[in-house]
Amino acid sequence: MREAIINFPKQFLFKPEIENGGKLKLAKFKKFIVCGMGGSHLSGDLVRTWKPAINIIIHSDYGLPPINHHNKGNTLIIASSYSGNTEEAIDAFKTAIKSKIPVAAISTGGKLLELAQKYRVPYIKLQNDGIQPRMATGLGFRALLKVLGEEKALIESGKLAYSLKSIKLENKGRGLAKKLKGFVPVIYSSQRNSAIAYNWKIKFNETGKIPAFYNVLPELNHNEMTGFDVKAGTRGLSKKNYFIFLRDAEDHPRILKRMSILKKLYNDRGLIVETIDIKGSTRFHKIFSSLLLADWTAYYTALGYSVDSEQVPMVEEFKKLIIK
Repeated sequence: MREAIINFPKQFLFKPEIENGGKLKLAKFKKFIVCGMGGSHLSGDLVRTWKPAINIIIHSDYGLPPINHHNKGNTLIIASSYSGNTEEAIDAFKTAIKSKIPVAAISTGGKLLELAQKYRVPYIKLQNDGIQPRMATGLGFRALLKVLGEEKALIESGKLAYSLKSIKLENKGRGLAKKLKGFVPVIYSSQRNSAIAYNWKIKFNETGKIPAFYNVLPELNHNEMTGFDVKAGTRGLSKKNYFIFLRDAEDHPRILKRMSILKKLYNDRGLIVETIDIKGSTRFHKIFSSLLLADWTAYYTALGYSVDSEQVPMVEEFKKLIIK
């Protein structure tokens, strides 16, 4: 796992190529639906974080979301599965074929690429580095940019292979993991950075093997925060949480003010809050620097609890049980 984190920036050297793409006219599509689960839909989340104007929906379920009959021709379904064997993504692909809705696939192989080749639809084959799907967001991000026709963004994101310095974030992640020992992380961010906060959460879940939760401002100011208005009878519930506020200087000024006030309110109630600034020279750099810090923190969290940081045995056990 440590090597995967160190080598993460190299993923931005990946040059995705669309196979069977001769008939794919990207300019005609006005809407994109990324169908994937777990680490395989993270790229879609991050594309929305980078460029909210793109009309992209993330569908993490079987089948497809409702699509207006008049929009079928200008909607592209993108089935994404790192392994190529995720049953929900495969089901979405089959539904698109059956419904005669344009579809493309992104995967390292497996059943999904077999189907793409069988039906001669466009697909991108990811390089298989033998890493967990949650660690392949760079590969998936670049593949998705290619399918979306974002060629300029491909060039710009390629610079991350040289500007991201993973090893420089290791000590900070190690230090944060030590402070988190014995606590449940709760990650907060702005709505525009919700994908980053969600990534932090799942890194703690899958790599650190601990419970973790996330939410966004301003919504949580209208509900969740009242659950931490500590009283004598509820102090035991709240004291096990460690709040991580992901602060972005580019967020709306009112969001920044809300975050500052919320930190004071939580501190006044004896809750632990740590603010981590999302920093970087570009939007891409900010996003992936934060995710690398999350990787290091989760990795050292796993070491602190003496658990395997890479494999996800409970997920594998679940998969075996559900096919019976």
